[in-house]
Amino acid sequence: MCGIVGYIGPQEALPILLEGLERLEYRGYDSAGVAVLGAGGDILVAKRAGRIADLRQHIGGAKLPGRLGIGHTRWATHGRPSDENAHPHFGCDGRYAIVHNGIIENYAELRQELSARGHVFRSETDTEVVAHLLEEASDLPLLEALRQVTRRLQGSYALAAISRDEPGALVAAREQSPLVVGVGEGEQFVASDIPAILRHTRQVLILEDGECARLTAEKAEVFNRDGSPSARQRLHVAWDVHAAEKGGHAHFMIKEILEQPQVFRETTRGRIDVARGKVLLPEVEGLGLERARRLHVVACGTSYHAGLVGKALLEGIARVETRTEIGSEFRYQDPLVEQGDVLIAVSQSGETADTIAALREGRRRGARTLAVTNVRGSSLDREADAVLPTLAGPEVAVASSKAYTSQILTLTLLALHLAQLRGKEVTKELLQGVTELPAKADALLAQRGEIEALAGRIAEAKDIFYIGRGVDFAVALEGQLKLKEISYIHAEALPAGELKHGTLALIEPGVPVIALCTQSRLREKTISNMTEVRARGAHVIAIGQAHDEELALHADEVLRIPDVAEVLSPALSVLPLQLLAYYAAVARGNDVDKPRNLAKSVTVE
Repeated sequence: MCGIVGYIGPQEALPILLEGLERLEYRGYDSAGVAVLGAGGDILVAKRAGRIADLRQHIGGAKLPGRLGIGHTRWATHGRPSDENAHPHFGCDGRYAIVHNGIIENYAELRQELSARGHVFRSETDTEVVAHLLEEASDLPLLEALRQVTRRLQGSYALAAISRDEPGALVAAREQSPLVVGVGEGEQFVASDIPAILRHTRQVLILEDGECARLTAEKAEVFNRDGSPSARQRLHVAWDVHAAEKGGHAHFMIKEILEQPQVFRETTRGRIDVARGKVLLPEVEGLGLERARRLHVVACGTSYHAGLVGKALLEGIARVETRTEIGSEFRYQDPLVEQGDVLIAVSQSGETADTIAALREGRRRGARTLAVTNVRGSSLDREADAVLPTLAGPEVAVASSKAYTSQILTLTLLALHLAQLRGKEVTKELLQGVTELPAKADALLAQRGEIEALAGRIAEAKDIFYIGRGVDFAVALEGQLKLKEISYIHAEALPAGELKHGTLALIEPGVPVIALCTQSRLREKTISNMTEVRARGAHVIAIGQAHDEELALHADEVLRIPDVAEVLSPALSVLPLQLLAYYAAVARGNDVDKPRNLAKSVTVE
């Protein structure tokens, strides 16, 4: 996830671009840059690794005069944060400047093809191929050149481009990445999100997949995939800036929960070839996973819970011995890590102090290291032998939602890939099931009204218990953590079979017990435990797959997830738990995005 802003009109472009980027910094903040078409016809550029403040300092007193420009704030995917990898990007002759949000899946093939024709690349990004392809279409008007280029691209993109050969136009295109056009009086804007332009106009056009736009100072034109004009209706935005940053939602957390279907698409994009029955993870080549005798998944908090799901999948699918360790405990236990082991460090920020220390300890003992992180250029990203980015985009709310599910999906892909490396069968049906998760998550999140009503009924509970078996227990741990983090209700998760070893003494009439029951092999055992607590007056809320109609006979209420292969269920079964925690916190009047005593990144031991 990155932020794009563009302007054409009578005002100086640079101040508008920088202000817009600051409004979009929640979408990415590891590097930033601007390109302005100067009065002399040259494209003036400034870009810098770091935040927008670093870019402002870099520009200093330089004015970069011009009334047409584009800007970008980056969330790195291809290439680590650096001045060279910051956008905008150019081709060989500097004729075009391009900014991009998304992932070009076939960039390596295009880069090789362009290099063979003499193009010289200056960055590690996938985006730069677009600028070079535009050069090869320089005999065409700018909009038509961009349309021709997008036909070559596979993946997702929101693109904005300017050319020194067409000083009166700014063009843009969208495919599976957000892009809006702001319509002003004698000036036009383009941006990844409404907050970037809200100070200047409240009239916007929301581009749809396959559409492109050509902006001049006088008008904004939108075209369909076939080049015909699109009758796009203007939207009047009534939100204030802070509401706009949240997409009109009350909190970042609910916005990020609802972004998860798109995150699922980004995390899996280009990594699954269903037709060939392959999981493609070139990032882990050379790590020796196929020969690893033991895996160690090390993480803290929510990432640790994702690691528990990962352990179940790595052992169940790939059949490799896997240990999941809490980062803050790992290096103080004299861990059994040896040559031939691989340590997998999982962290949203890549800056979790205990997890970094564990990675270093594992390396000291001879293990190869793999980072699963959401932040390119972070400490884990730099120190690990290999990196699997989760591609969730920036997460603002302290309580993690989309970062957690992207970790689960990344570890799922790793388990499937490792199984293939070791000669295990991975069916096309299972791979197809992974590609269907975004649509199923969309359908599940559409039922959030039912969960909001349930949250209102349990919001005043003193204690809530979560139970499950196998991966359901791992998900239960995350569910109870979310509830504690933001609602401040005491919650406890335990393996369902452990109830009778003490916790059953706490079950009394009316206490909510949330029972996860998505695994057929363990279904009857879990139902027995549901019956145990129900007999003692507990209010049982079951979470199960849609086809399990009989589950309603053993619970007071049932929340159903779409039917899915059982190894994939954790990515869906956690969604109602996130919503339940969110709506319970709202009902209690809590500051959802900034829960008391907590911070987003834990950078101390």
